[in-house]
Amino acid sequence: MPFTKQMILTALLISLAMLVGACGITQIQIVIVVTATPGAPEVNTPAPALIETSAPAPSSTPPPTLPPTLAVTADPAREAEAAPLPHGFPTPVRASVQVAEQLFEGGRLFWLQPTQQIWVLTITGEARGNWSVYEDTYIDGVDLASDPSIVPPDGRLQPERGFGKLWRESVEVREALGWAVTPEFGYISDYAYVVNGTDETGAFIGYHVLFSLYGEQFRFNEIDRTWQLGGG
Repeated sequence: MPFTKQMILTALLISLAMLVGACGITQIQIVIVVTATPGAPEVNTPAPALIETSAPAPSSTPPPTLPPTLAVTADPAREAEAAPLPHGFPTPVRASVQVAEQLFEGGRLFWLQPTQQIWVLTITGEARGNWSVYEDTYIDGVDLASDPSIVPPDGRLQPERGFGKLWRESVEVREALGWAVTPEFGYISDYAYVVNGTDETGAFIGYHVLFSLYGEQFRFNEIDRTWQLGGG
């Protein structure tokens, strides 16, 4: 039996629908309009064919486990958009940066790869405290990673490498932080810097936003060298 143009198009349509289903697309609608062949006798053409395909049944294989989210919970750049800064203020900076973090009895430490700085957070109240910045002077292969003569109590740790060198050499930092309560861990964090004023010399100042491994948002205020948890 000879194949008409409409029969060929219908066969192609069914093949395409099977291919789409195999690729896992949830739903697709395909409309084919068949036009008359010039010179051919006029026939009644049925309404455009509509085929709806559904995705195959979901797989029983569980989805992969994802690392803890680092999603921005409050984009500081949007604050600048909502309340425009005065003319001449730098635009907010947003980036993803390599970070190391370690929790202590009295606060925590952050290390920022782009600046090679160690940020010290000490707790003075609920979800807030003082913030100080130190250069990371640790040299791998030259400085001791840790001091074997320092033995922490049970359940506590001696910080190592750059954190450990600062902790051992600065009495002020060591007394403010106490012992480490977690190992040091590294990850990629969302980062933002927003200028929101000037100091007494006229230099621009603002605040930094950084995130912990588990998505906690920290805001670092340059005007008074404090930190607070959350974007407020």
